[in-house]
Amino acid sequence: MHFTRTFSTTNTSQRIAVKLNANGERSVMQKHPWVFSDSIIKTNKDPQTGDLAIIFGKNKNKIIGFGLFDLASPIRIKMIHHGDPIAIDATFFNQKIAEAFSKRSSLLKTNTNSYRLLFGENDGFPGLIADVYATVLVVKIYSEIWLNYLQNILESLISTSNCKTVVVRLSRSLEQSKAHDLKDGEVVYGVLEKEVVQFVEHGVQFSANVIHGHKTGYFLDHRLNRKQVGAWSRGKTVLDVFSYAGGFSVHALANQAKEVTSLDISKQALEMAVANGKLNTYSGKHKTIAGDAFAAMKQLIKDKTTFDVVVIDPPSFAKQQSEIDLAKKKYAQLATLGLELTAPNGLLVLASCSSRILAQTFFDINAQVLRDSNRNYNVILKTEHDTDHPVGFPEGAYLKCGYYRLDK
Repeated sequence: MHFTRTFSTTNTSQRIAVKLNANGERSVMQKHPWVFSDSIIKTNKDPQTGDLAIIFGKNKNKIIGFGLFDLASPIRIKMIHHGDPIAIDATFFNQKIAEAFSKRSSLLKTNTNSYRLLFGENDGFPGLIADVYATVLVVKIYSEIWLNYLQNILESLISTSNCKTVVVRLSRSLEQSKAHDLKDGEVVYGVLEKEVVQFVEHGVQFSANVIHGHKTGYFLDHRLNRKQVGAWSRGKTVLDVFSYAGGFSVHALANQAKEVTSLDISKQALEMAVANGKLNTYSGKHKTIAGDAFAAMKQLIKDKTTFDVVVIDPPSFAKQQSEIDLAKKKYAQLATLGLELTAPNGLLVLASCSSRILAQTFFDINAQVLRDSNRNYNVILKTEHDTDHPVGFPEGAYLKCGYYRLDK
């Protein structure tokens, strides 16, 4: 395997013995991936970021798990193995990546060549994401803990995915870190001919900018919902709010929707949505509206415009605990606006990717808004993550989507 660079770090890993308080130990025994700093009672050495934490339980001093120290985070130890002692080496990572790949087997039997191979904590790789777009693997790193292990992990990911190119993306904090010499968007393996990469999602053609796009270039988690919306859009008028690169819009167009309107604040995102649409054969019109979603929806209502299918998939409104109450209000506002924009016998699709807003809370907000309106409705579907976004712990569940059929 020939990488286009060597991976150098400023520190080498130590093995640190760790004792936790009762809450921390209980969390590890329940296979939770996070150990907070206030759960640590004792370490036998001063740890550095990336050091291997060997966690001992109170019961007979038995090892109960392994994690990696992250001194930059209140989640001080990020767990990579729960249970009996095991060697943390290339074989260990190979096995974990093979297990993750096997969970995606059903998805890869469909006409789809884009998928999330590693979903952070949920696949045992806290702070690490790996997405595949056709033959391009994009690895997004959120924590310095992986720097000492990157070579082994990338070799295993390349072998497992059969990719030809690897792009590394970095979180903002890692971009500013002096613990490495990686650059965001760096091609570390193979050759990237164009930064916009084409791929297929359930038979529909898409593209992602793997160098400058959000996250790894695209949002794969809504794949199944996009397919479903597409199937129910034939011959319909569709509004895709917070459309970004046109995920729902393009599936609707590819399924021969009559007219699709993509609404997003980013003109650049809308240009990509139009370009993605043109990768497919469609007969309907594709319109775009660039502007604030709330203001644009109010203007559409003022203009007495309605749609057969309305999809509202906003960014996370609650990135921290203090934003939860405001997020709930925003979800209620969007549901109210969406109701007014949905034509008689139309379909309203409401989604949330805020992990701090529980699924039941989100669905309750929608139900309250719908009850307060003068329209009868049926809940026809509730969905969560797609197959390649398995949920391994409570906080790992963030995506929820409700489909509401309105009768008048």
